[in-house]
Amino acid sequence: MIQQRTGGVGTPRPASVEYGAAVDRYLAAAGLGSSSSRVYRISLHGWAWPLVGLRAPTGRERRGARPPVVPLARLDDPQAAQRLQRGLVDRAAAAEPRTLARELACLRASTAWWRAQGWITADPAAELALPMPCPGPAPTPSGASMAARATADSPDRARAALALRAPLRELTLWHLLHESGAPVERVLALDIDHLDLPGRRTRAGTAAPLSWGSGAARLLPMLLAGRTAGPVFVTDRRAPATTPAADRCPVTGQGRLSYRRAAELFTAATSPLDPAGRGWTLLVLRDRTPRSRPVRR
Repeated sequence: MIQQRTGGVGTPRPASVEYGAAVDRYLAAAGLGSSSSRVYRISLHGWAWPLVGLRAPTGRERRGARPPVVPLARLDDPQAAQRLQRGLVDRAAAAEPRTLARELACLRASTAWWRAQGWITADPAAELALPMPCPGPAPTPSGASMAARATADSPDRARAALALRAPLRELTLWHLLHESGAPVERVLALDIDHLDLPGRRTRAGTAAPLSWGSGAARLLPMLLAGRTAGPVFVTDRRAPATTPAADRCPVTGQGRLSYRRAAELFTAATSPLDPAGRGWTLLVLRDRTPRSRPVRR
């Protein structure tokens, strides 16, 4: 890796930042534990191969493979999103949907941080989409297809929704709603500094305290990687300049996710599960008891 520095302050010039070095800088800023940092480094290194038109290693070879030396500026190439999408499709052949969603979320968080440093100007990760599952045989009574026969009052609908292949942000929100039993507005109003992640609850003094189970506890650190302040759930794009500072991420500039958008995404995601084809509302995730049981995997 070669990095030029300017003005004696140790700030890399954008054109000279190497991808692997940028990964190291991002992970150091993210403040992750050693185990999580190792997993995220492997994940982020995996995106280096498609940036140069190569297929990333799989299986055991992936863990110890040294990524190609790539300028971070390759992410500003107009073809970067297309190359990364091909890499995502290749990765889908060897990774579970949940792993794929986590790795894509990790890439998006890192590119947002790199943009904030001024090292890149484009955000090709924002254009990426998880590959759709291949058509399979007729639905069976197990798995997510249980919802096709669920009645309006059946708890199977919540389990089916949580089993969907969906982006990390949506899965985290759905698990948090289901496990906390809290109103949607309260969950969307959460800021990162409200959370006590190890304790699986909001911090003391937070208005309307809530707690959650193992599903949200597993997903929240992945969703928040690289961000330490601002709304927990943010939009895909930067917020308008008129958005209040309290409703913007100070790192990425993304705005707080609205109730309407969260509801639209859930209805669209669950429409294949609804026998009427209309999709469900977020209320199906609410438990009948004050606090739902942790989701076990």
